[in-house]
Amino acid sequence: MRIIDLSQPLYTGMPVFPGDPKVRVDIVHTRDANGWELRRLELGSHTGTHVDAFSHMHDGGGTLDQMPLSRFFGKARLVWTDSADWPSETGLFFARETGIEAADKLIACKPGFVGGALTEPLQRALLGCGIVTYTDLVNLELLPVDRDFWFYGFPLKIKDGDGSPVRAVAIVADEDKSL
Repeated sequence: MRIIDLSQPLYTGMPVFPGDPKVRVDIVHTRDANGWELRRLELGSHTGTHVDAFSHMHDGGGTLDQMPLSRFFGKARLVWTDSADWPSETGLFFARETGIEAADKLIACKPGFVGGALTEPLQRALLGCGIVTYTDLVNLELLPVDRDFWFYGFPLKIKDGDGSPVRAVAIVADEDKSL
C-alpha cells in the first residue's frame, strides 16, 4: 500500500488566486518563551489544496457544515480527458487542465467528487449538479492511471463554509491487491 500526499504546504507569501487574501503564518508563542509553540494562520477559505462547497458558486448551495462527511472521501480514479470510458459513481481526477467541454460526460458519470486542474466554468457546472470539486492538488502524476485508489480530502468544519483547505491523500493498493 502507498499513501500519496496530494496537498500543497501552506506558508507565508504562497501564491493565491488573484484577489484572494494573502497567506500569513506567524509564530505567536514559542517553547522558549511560553512552554509551547503556536502559529496564527491568515488565509482564504480557498487557499492551497482545497475543497469547494456547493455554496461557493451557487446561492442556496450546501455549505461545508451541512454536507455529510461521506462526500469528502471514496473510491477514485485518475483518468485522461480524452479517454473513452470513465467509471460511474467513482471520484475522478485529472492531471491536465480540464474545461467545460468535459462537463456533460462528467455529470453523466455521477462522481461524488472531481479533482485536478479544473477551469472555473467546469467547477461552476459541477458544483451546480451536486458534485464536490477539489483544486490545487499536487503529485497527481504519482497516481495510477485507470486503476482505483481511495481518496480522502476532509475540510475543516467551518460554519456556513464555502470551502476549506484540506489534507488530500490517495491510498493506492499494491499492484497484486485490489481495494
